[in-house]
Amino acid sequence: QLQLVESGGGLVQPGGSLRLSCAASGFTLDTYAIGWFRQAPGKEHEGVACISASRIPTIYADSVKGRFTISRENAKNTVYLQMNSLKPEDTAVYYCAAASRCNWYRHNFGSWGQGTQVTVSS
Repeated sequence: QLQLVESGGGLVQPGGSLRLSCAASGFTLDTYAIGWFRQAPGKEHEGVACISASRIPTIYADSVKGRFTISRENAKNTVYLQMNSLKPEDTAVYYCAAASRCNWYRHNFGSWGQGTQVTVSS
């Protein structure tokens, strides 16, 4: 079964940092673009960042540019999302998913993980 598993979420104070991980099982990530999406309570899913199979291009939502960095380590079959300068509005469940190329359309992505909760609060 092709599956992605997110981890690394938690409670952090405003201005703090977290690193999320997205690990694959049942397939190798190296030929896929991997995207991170998030959903806050009562809001639609929002694309956060995406990294292409070749690492270029990477794309970011305007709301996270300069604060979040997506990277991949194919040897570990894992994609990371480093989140710095976190804000309360970053609070959401974060999901990763795979696609043939980076884009912001959820229906183009598959193998969704179960999500990891990120809460930014003092």
